[in-house]
Amino acid sequence: MRAYLAVWRLPSAPVLLISGFAGRLPSAMVPLALLLMVQQQTGSYAIAGLAAATLGIASAVMAPVLGRLADRRGPCPILLTQSMLYPLLLGLLVAVTLGGAPDVAVIAASALAGASTPLVSGTVRALWSRTDPRSRPAAYALDATATELVFVVGPTLVATLAVLARPAWAVGLAGGLAVVGALGVARAARSWVPSPAHSAGLLSTVLTPGMPRVLVSGSGLMLGFGALEVAIPAFADSTGSPGMSGLLLAVWSLGSVAGGLWFGARVVSASLPRQYRWLLFGVTIGLAPLAWVSSPWALGVLLFLGGTAIAPTLTVQNSLVGSLAPVHATTEAFTWLSTIAVGASAIGAALGGALIETSAGVPGALLLACAGAAAAVVVTLVPGRGPRVAAVRREPVAA
Repeated sequence: MRAYLAVWRLPSAPVLLISGFAGRLPSAMVPLALLLMVQQQTGSYAIAGLAAATLGIASAVMAPVLGRLADRRGPCPILLTQSMLYPLLLGLLVAVTLGGAPDVAVIAASALAGASTPLVSGTVRALWSRTDPRSRPAAYALDATATELVFVVGPTLVATLAVLARPAWAVGLAGGLAVVGALGVARAARSWVPSPAHSAGLLSTVLTPGMPRVLVSGSGLMLGFGALEVAIPAFADSTGSPGMSGLLLAVWSLGSVAGGLWFGARVVSASLPRQYRWLLFGVTIGLAPLAWVSSPWALGVLLFLGGTAIAPTLTVQNSLVGSLAPVHATTEAFTWLSTIAVGASAIGAALGGALIETSAGVPGALLLACAGAAAAVVVTLVPGRGPRVAAVRREPVAA
């Protein structure tokens, strides 16, 4: 616990942790609430899924653009603008959907809302990369753990509000949380000193030595997770316990939370690339037996145990990106990590869903999840240009 207390005592750390958690909740709430809201209004899962996918894609595409702008001009102006724009566009999305507008208008409003998603996650991680190096691993562990909790709390809030009221209320709550989170993170970043502008190509940050390997391996990992997120509800349904799906997903996330808290308090002497490789291998081992399980209770136990490697893997992944990213492109680097996570997860979900409809069934989707993690391990073993840790001084988080 000393490591976490040291992080908590860092200047602005409490604001960053609490605001970062609040500001990330919409990412777990809005897609689900939008899916439910559009489906109830139109009666079509196809249109609902397209709207939710459009929102996620728009957010993922805009993130690196805004990340580069934040590195050059500071994140505060962007976050303050988004804190006003995002809730307004969410309100427009709700009005268009509930007002019975044409499907194309709903899709367009989803794209606008997604594109205005506050740059909370990338900014938070960039700020952690500027903390004292001795506290940075624990800070990244707390960040990864908080991200896992977001995907436990967010869907729970949506489900509760959908039952007690309407999904639109969950969208409204998400808009309020986004404002709180964006303003809080902007406060923590108020002394951010923008780096001098560099003439760089569109993909210069992605092509920084070491970054391609992290991003490609991360893509494999997230593809596997996307397949698993589809396979778990399908597994629960196939065993006659569809209500277990939410519990199984929550147990998986809670296992990650437990592993992240344990790992963040440890001092590991191995290099970051080696830690990353072994943790990816641990995730693969955790996913390997899932395809041969027939009981939802046994699956729950294995998901919890296997989940313990996830947050530590994401912790080291964040540490790697923070050390590899050029000092003038830290926020952009972390937004690229978020972008590939969204894209690869969506592809994994689509492939997993397609496999479930074939003779491979749910076991096929579960094997795909394991194969994605295994591919990530292979990527880290491929010889190539080694990572170069950026030897630059990071300014501390603002007081």
